[in-house]
Amino acid sequence: MSKNSNSLIALVIGAGIGTVLGVLFAPDSGSNTRDRLSFRLSKYKKELEELIEELVEGKELHLNEAKTEGKRVISEAKNKAENLLSDVNKLIDQINQEKN
Repeated sequence: MSKNSNSLIALVIGAGIGTVLGVLFAPDSGSNTRDRLSFRLSKYKKELEELIEELVEGKELHLNEAKTEGKRVISEAKNKAENLLSDVNKLIDQINQEKN
């Protein structure tokens, strides 16, 4: 993962922990506190799921780009090798003709 991804995850986790601690120490009734805590945790859970989905999509995009680039490089190398082989065959033919 990149530094930005790690920083963003750390920020989300830190915000979640801060929220939980703030709500737990707030002067409110237990049921209200639990409801607020549950709401905020579900909100952070959704945000974290979206972040993970974005990271996975980004990774897949990079993999697709890498595969495409790899196929292009292989294709170019194959073409160059075929051209080289053709040139070598022509040289061998010329040498054989000069011997005869």
